[in-house]
Amino acid sequence: MNIFVAKLNFRTTSEELEELFAQFGTVDSAKIIMDRETDRSKGFGFVEMPDEEDGQAAIDALNETEFHERTIVVKKARPREERPRNNNRGGGRGGYDRGGRGGYDRGGRGGYDRGGRGGYDY
Repeated sequence: MNIFVAKLNFRTTSEELEELFAQFGTVDSAKIIMDRETDRSKGFGFVEMPDEEDGQAAIDALNETEFHERTIVVKKARPREERPRNNNRGGGRGGYDRGGRGGYDRGGRGGYDRGGRGGYDY
């Protein structure tokens, strides 16, 4: 059973999370999700327990309890939905108007000088 654990203290380690769940049965893995850019905890993680009953016992016992000075949320993880890899988070095109006129004037002046002075020679 894959278990989602939220509202974790940002100092909680994967090892401490594993120890917390090990009192309910075998833990295959425990992982705190880290921010790639800052390498800091995002405050949530996942615990994998092979036995469904042990996993449910852990959820029932630990949900909305205090762990490392925070009231944690523990529930069965939902499977990740398949989504396209293009980072488009919703329908349509929001934000900038790319059609027709308006916006920046791309006429003759301004921008980069592509003449023969300096820069790259095309």
